[in-house]
Amino acid sequence: MLRDADLLELHRRMLVIRGFEERVAALYRDGEVPGFVHLSIGQEAAAVGACRPLRPDDVITSTHRGHGHCLAKGLDPLGMFAELMARDAGTNRGRGGSMHIADPTLGIFGANGIVGAGLPIAVGAATASQLRADGGVAIAFFGDGAVAHGTFHEAVNLAAVWDLPVIFFCENNGYAEFSPAEDQHAASLKRRARGYGIPYFAIDGNDVVEVATVMTDLVEAVRLESGPVIVEATTYRFHGHYEGDPERYRTQAEVQGWEARDPLRRSAKALRKRGVTKATLAALAEEVDRELDAAVEAARALPPPPVAALHEFVTRPRPAIPEPSVPPADAPVFRTMDAVHDALAHELAADPTVFLAGIDIGAGGNVFGLTRGLQDQFGTRVRDTPISESAIVGLGVGAAMAGLRPVVEIMYLDFLGVCLDQLLNQAAKLPFMTGGRAEMALTVRTQFGAGRSSGSQHSQSLEAILAHIPGLTVVMPSTPADTYGLLRAAIADPNPVVFIEHRLMYGMKGTQPPADHLVPIGKAAVVRPGTDVTVVSVSRMVHECLAAADALAEEGVSVEVIDLRTVAPLDTATIVESVAKTSRLCIAHEAVIPFGIGAEIAAVVAAEAFWDLDAPIARVGAAATPTPYAPDLERAWLPDRTTITETLHRLTAL
Repeated sequence: MLRDADLLELHRRMLVIRGFEERVAALYRDGEVPGFVHLSIGQEAAAVGACRPLRPDDVITSTHRGHGHCLAKGLDPLGMFAELMARDAGTNRGRGGSMHIADPTLGIFGANGIVGAGLPIAVGAATASQLRADGGVAIAFFGDGAVAHGTFHEAVNLAAVWDLPVIFFCENNGYAEFSPAEDQHAASLKRRARGYGIPYFAIDGNDVVEVATVMTDLVEAVRLESGPVIVEATTYRFHGHYEGDPERYRTQAEVQGWEARDPLRRSAKALRKRGVTKATLAALAEEVDRELDAAVEAARALPPPPVAALHEFVTRPRPAIPEPSVPPADAPVFRTMDAVHDALAHELAADPTVFLAGIDIGAGGNVFGLTRGLQDQFGTRVRDTPISESAIVGLGVGAAMAGLRPVVEIMYLDFLGVCLDQLLNQAAKLPFMTGGRAEMALTVRTQFGAGRSSGSQHSQSLEAILAHIPGLTVVMPSTPADTYGLLRAAIADPNPVVFIEHRLMYGMKGTQPPADHLVPIGKAAVVRPGTDVTVVSVSRMVHECLAAADALAEEGVSVEVIDLRTVAPLDTATIVESVAKTSRLCIAHEAVIPFGIGAEIAAVVAAEAFWDLDAPIARVGAAATPTPYAPDLERAWLPDRTTITETLHRLTAL
């Protein structure tokens, strides 16, 4: 039973949200808040009531209309005003703005400019709580429009399969942007919940007492391992979808009808019935107004981020790792697939915050058998997921923000397009958009490779797409020892790393390094010294380059071969130093030539070592077509040692 003091506190929190949003509307109108602004005026009861039973370490994820959720979870209005006004002392150092406010230290894993994106992130936070058995709960706020999004299905289904402590809280305000909710969905949220086999609760989202009462019971039940639930709170936004929205899609009569159900009016009326005086309510409102006015003035006086700080928070400094010594010739031999298995086993044993998740990686041991036996050894820290790439990467993002070191697997690199948002807009950007507050020690394992008639959707070399995303690290090993050392380094790295293996090398044998073997990320290796021409390559193509170098050595041509090992960040210093010695450069990769990583390397060398070149830069790669299926066509499409040898012949003849 809520006491008068509890009801007054709920009312005060709604006053803070309403007053904050009204001031933001004025600041935006006057040009003091740049960018986009989406206000939650009218939806205060849902945010305040839902967050009331949460502990500081419980987690919420939010939406582009997230100011109210952040304030209800405990974020400071001054920091939020400063963030919206693009000040360096803002909540996110002026890097996030209205749609991206977050403070993971308070369990606020982010408002989000991408519809539905916070749902799998909340699943990741709930997974972290489940693994830690700490009783934590996650609430994923979302609008009715997000129900049509694939991430909704993937996140809710995964939460149901894993029985996670997460509440999916829908604020149904009647509109998905400009479209009425009834035009957007073929089935109700209640029916959808039944399909996932999880409980559903409908509440009046404008009644803060009802929301707080229901959510208190639900949070306690979920905390006691009752599993996920869906809550649908019916509410209304009094302003348009965004500030400046002409609102031609709804009538003034409709808005006025909902204003009669204003959550603040209803709360004040309920308090008056319990004997709280008008004077007490007026004094409370005046106190909130003074505090918010003071916060606005304080924010105005703060400076913007210095331009010199532009590159801060993109990546965290990674630990220094020296180049390892070469294993002795009499060292044991193992395969690349053993290297992957052993590196994962080593990190699981050494660090309790590491866990694995992916399609059939547990009981099935991965489609290539790479993780076989790890679930028997490490139990629930090796988890099978549904076929849900967005949920898989999103749970990795959320778990990493919660302080774990997830290693999630995308079965084929070709499936990148299915989950690209969680890599592009979440994993890569959240550390930056939160001003460095978001932890993101996430490793995404995947594999690629042409040459076995796998066709256009299972053979692509897409590393250039990932390398183009600031904040992502992209690693592509070429030997069993490097696979082991780089994978261990990736898992220990504080940044999101996409670790790309070549499936045709899983059976490759090489010397086995010691268990503590680590390879530095971001450092290329000169795997064959030479003096006449430099060849830069990565992954399996390195071995084709070495074979071509052997062929040219018989003709008296000395080829220096560089194995990038890491595609992003690119070790340009090693390349430029080599070109200064050889005066010729060839770049060979399995990806198609146009806009591949070879173009970036060529541009860097042209800018930094132009006067050292005695010949044009050459590129070797696949033809600019999708990967063919027919074996003869695929062989003609895929570069090999013969193509590289012919290119080097032409280059050294100039």
